[in-house]
Formats: sequence, structure tokens, C-alpha cells
Amino acid sequence: MRGKDKAKGTVKRMINFNVPPCADKAMDYIRECVENQKICGDGVYTKKCNEWIERKTKTTKCLLTTSCTHATEMAALLADIKEGDEVIMPAYTFVSTADAFVLRGAVPVFVDIRPDTMNIDETLIEAAITPRTRAIVPVHYAGVACEMDTIMDIADRHHLLVIEDAAQGIMSSYKGKALGTIGDYGAFSFHETKNYSMGEGGALLIRDAANVEKAEIIREKGTNRSKYYRGQIDKYTWVDFGSSYLPSDMNAAYLYAQLEIAEEINEARLACWNRYYERLLPLAEAGKLQLPVIPEGCVHNAHMFYVKAADISERTELIDYLKTQDVLSVFHYIPLHTAPAGQRFGRFAGEDRYTTKESERLARLPMYYGLTLEQVDYICDCIRAFYDKRR
Repeated sequence: MRGKDKAKGTVKRMINFNVPPCADKAMDYIRECVENQKICGDGVYTKKCNEWIERKTKTTKCLLTTSCTHATEMAALLADIKEGDEVIMPAYTFVSTADAFVLRGAVPVFVDIRPDTMNIDETLIEAAITPRTRAIVPVHYAGVACEMDTIMDIADRHHLLVIEDAAQGIMSSYKGKALGTIGDYGAFSFHETKNYSMGEGGALLIRDAANVEKAEIIREKGTNRSKYYRGQIDKYTWVDFGSSYLPSDMNAAYLYAQLEIAEEINEARLACWNRYYERLLPLAEAGKLQLPVIPEGCVHNAHMFYVKAADISERTELIDYLKTQDVLSVFHYIPLHTAPAGQRFGRFAGEDRYTTKESERLARLPMYYGLTLEQVDYICDCIRAFYDKRR
């Protein structure tokens, strides 16, 4: 909470942009791991998290990983992405979306975004397809689904894989289907900035059962140890390429405590999101700023609340003003095709009508489990005061 004014003898407290979530039982579960002397990967809590996500999303298989980056790298390996292949994705995303495929020698082909959702423009994907295209990687920005019916239709007609970057999408859905479960593979993030966190962590979601065994081998350093632990073989050995993508069971224990109260966390975030929208709607109706759009058929998870200013100059002024009022707001991605590595490893297909322009307008407001409605009201009052001064 923001404190009283300094003039009254107390110090204001900054409203942070993010506070990592923590559930009450987390330390008990971590202590249990230590006392049981089982802190490496694929312990009790890793399995509990996998099973919880499988039940919640109805995916065929979930494998907890050390990060969403590693989950996406595993998807690239499972998709057999090779040097010279092309993978279509938006440029408005985190670097990991592209890195996972660049590491395989593939070329990220960037497509413009929709200005309403900041997601890839599904109507531009087909024009970006070449004989080298192997996969489409939709990024569900802010936990709001891409237009997956169209994307899946394009993929089916062109025999392409779909790898969903659902880093921000746990608890979100598209026409009743959990994000990350619609394409061939999906990747969640449990970074400290996400709705549910294990500090650093992620998960790979696998739609087709035929791909599970290969994924387990890759995740277990190229060994068939998962089958050994299930009693399917009497010893394990090195059978294929792989790496170490298993998180510590202590990290999983921290996460599982949150998953047990996932609905409570989700409802609290949605309450703050709805309060932001309600309080800022008059400014949007007056043409002062723009608010997020949730298309029909999409259920979002309140991963973030953002506003769009008129341009980069106004956004900078807004962020700076909020900081003077003890509110930390941030902007988001620098489009990948404008970055040195993006220009070196990838290319932009078509015209950049919205990616750069819209990214320069967007400011993210504080959003986390534990943010109060009173704090949201204060932030909205600050934003209204900012625009009142600009009349």
C-alpha cells in the first residue's frame, strides 16, 4: 500500500510493477523436499505439478522444465527443426521465442501484429510461407489467445507444425481449449513475473501421445531414465541426444503451493484487471488512451494490464510521471526485427505497419497477486491526473 505523505511524518511506499507470488504452504513443501533428501528433478512435487497441469488443461502430457525458453527449445528439437528451416512468428515477443529456433540454425520469419490484441496477424501468415517453412509459432500476448482456428487451418493446409508460445497463457483459453494445448506443442513460463512462479521455470505441453517418449528422452539428457523409474526397463542408458531440462523439486514445491490455490490467484488478478478497465474506461472513451481488447471466444488470465498512449513521447512522460507518484510502470518488448540479432538471424515478411508503432505506445501497469483494489484506484487516479494536466 502507498503510505501517507512525507509531510505527515511517514514515507511513501512504492507500488512495484511486480511482486512474485508466494503461497503459504510453499516453505513447508520445500522443507519436506530437503528433509526427504530429494531435491533434484522429477521428484514428488515435479510430478504433482505435471499432473495438475494435465488435469487443468486436458493436455496429453506436461513436462515441467527449467524455463519456458527450455520448453520451447525442446519443442524445436521434437519438431526436428534444422539449419535453413524457416519458422513464422511475431517480432513483438521475448527473445526466447526466436532463440529456440535460431539455436537449431533456423530463420525466424517475423510477421506483423494486430493492433487490437498485439498478437500475430493471422491474415498475414500465409503470405510469409515459403518451401522452407516448417512451423508457425503464435505468441499469446498478455494471456489473450491468437486466432487459433485460422492458424491451425493454415498449418493443416500447408503441413506445418504449430508451437504455441503460451508463456503468459496459463489459465487462459480459446473457444474452450486451454492455451498451449491447441498446437502440436505449447510452452508455459513460471518465471517470477508470471501469474504462477517457481522463480525460473516452465513447462512443455505435448498434444500427441506419440511424441511423449521422445520428449522424456530429450529432457533426461538423452537417456531412457523415465522408463526406468516407471519400472518399464531394468536399467537406463544413453539412447539419443538430449540435455538437462529438469528443474529442482524445490522449485516445483514452491510452484505447487500456488497451483493449489490457482483459482484464488486468478480471481484476485481478474478483480484488479476489471477495476483498471472500469476506472480507465472514461479516459478511453474520451480518446485519451486505449485499453486492452479481449476478442470473443477468448478467456484471459489477467496476466497484465496495459494502456496505449498516443505515441512513444507521451508514453515516456506517463511512465516518468507515475514514477514521481511512487508507481512503477514499464514498457515491454523491443521488436525483435529491429534488434541487432533479429536483423542478423531473421527477416521481416511484409510491411511493419503496427509492430513498431504499437509497441512504442504500450505501457504496462502494476499487476500481481497481492495488489489491492485501493492501489489500483490510486494508480488510475494518477493516470487521470496525468491526462488532466495535458489538456
